[in-house]
Amino acid sequence: MTASDLRGAPVLVVGAGIMGAGIAQVAAQAGHSVRLFDTREGAAAQAKTKIAGALDTLVAKGRLDAGEAARAMARIEPIATLEAAAGAQLVVEAIVENLEAKRTLFRTVEPIVADQAVLASNTSSISITAIANGLQRPQRLVGMHFFNPVPLMKLVEVVSGLQTDCDVAQAVFELSRSWGKVPVHAKSTPGFIVNRIARPYYAETLALLQERAAAPQVLDACLKAAGFRMGPCELMDLIGLDTNFAVTNTVYEATFYDKRYVPSLIQRELVDGGLLGRKSGRGFYSYPEGLPPLPVAVYDAPTTAGAVTVHGDGAIADLIERRTHDALAPQGWGPARSRESGWTGLDVDGARLVLTDGRSASTVAATVGVADVAVFDRLLQLPAPNGAALACAMAEQAGEAWRRQATAWLAALGFAPQPLADTPGLVVARTVAMLINEAADAVQQGVCTEAGADTAMKLGVNYPAGPFEWLEHWGAFEVVQLLDHLDAHYRGERYRVSPELRRRVWQPARRA
Repeated sequence: MTASDLRGAPVLVVGAGIMGAGIAQVAAQAGHSVRLFDTREGAAAQAKTKIAGALDTLVAKGRLDAGEAARAMARIEPIATLEAAAGAQLVVEAIVENLEAKRTLFRTVEPIVADQAVLASNTSSISITAIANGLQRPQRLVGMHFFNPVPLMKLVEVVSGLQTDCDVAQAVFELSRSWGKVPVHAKSTPGFIVNRIARPYYAETLALLQERAAAPQVLDACLKAAGFRMGPCELMDLIGLDTNFAVTNTVYEATFYDKRYVPSLIQRELVDGGLLGRKSGRGFYSYPEGLPPLPVAVYDAPTTAGAVTVHGDGAIADLIERRTHDALAPQGWGPARSRESGWTGLDVDGARLVLTDGRSASTVAATVGVADVAVFDRLLQLPAPNGAALACAMAEQAGEAWRRQATAWLAALGFAPQPLADTPGLVVARTVAMLINEAADAVQQGVCTEAGADTAMKLGVNYPAGPFEWLEHWGAFEVVQLLDHLDAHYRGERYRVSPELRRRVWQPARRA
């Protein structure tokens, strides 16, 4: 099969919900005749009416020609039986996320359509190999995973099961491009690319909430300051806590209960209580109010110091040095610089403000023999925006004066310090390290390429960068070191380092 075999091919979309309607709209706008089917009586006709409204909105905004909208609508035909789509050459399923339901559908539709028809599932996490089990032509089945809302989201995961013909997968890949999408190839493994790699984004925040490290709005603020469009808690509220919890459970069970994907007791409690997020009016936050603002904090000014030294080499140390110069300028002097000390941060008369390496502040203090230690979180955006929320934590051994001065110095350096319990890895560092680790495992296991992982995460969930882009700037040594420290602290399998990531320690990389 070649890509041209599907260009202009008649399409059958099964399922007239939000996803199915979006797929039908995109296919019709690309010039395909589309049959739209749903088992619910009248659902397909209602979906066509909603599509018409969406196209009218685009016309009103000047984003679509009225004639093109009319022609697209003329190509969509709601049908009452699957037999009415006997001529379809591409079937796209967008029904309930249930293995048996999908198997039954494809076994029903396969004898109706042509032998050469491509069968595509919009499943977000169910095995394509499992769905194909029992088909006469399992090599014709492929995953075609769109993201919501389909007309706006560019990413399509083209997922191959064990029996998927590579020509079929490539034809769907090229077809997706012709529909204005950005496709990436993926192997059928639990969660595919996006839903697998994204699990730590939710899981690390849920773990921090379980430890009572900080309030949801603080964790969200820290990750948004790092460049993420939405924090994990508000994103789970938007997705639906029940939906997010179900995907986590699916991945957890499908990976034979791998400890990396353990579901959260906190999330289960919310789901059991019907607190599902925006759709129920309450989840982590209450709606319509949503995420509450952080309290306005007033920080002390740094006291006059006798000696201030910036430690470390790289972009973060350089930023600290520039801002420390600015902070000390009224006193008429600047900091010293030590590039070979083995840590990044600030020494103020023997007290230390240290960039997290995955150890708690108390562990750092005990290791270096300095009581007055505070740690601060990883900076992803450089130069960091002024006033950006930044997680920090104080060693148990630290005196009250340094506790006040540590936040005073972070504020003087242009941040809005967010004190957490003394939790290893804080928020951004542990979350991004785990995203990188998960992506490295996916590449090692042949789920996707590095470029595919970066593209999928940026387009599928709007991450500010891809995991391998972060890795390039951070450096494998530092990421592995942080994960090893987390692993030593928690004594479990959750933070085990991917063999692929550990291998990269020996590759040259830019260090931050």
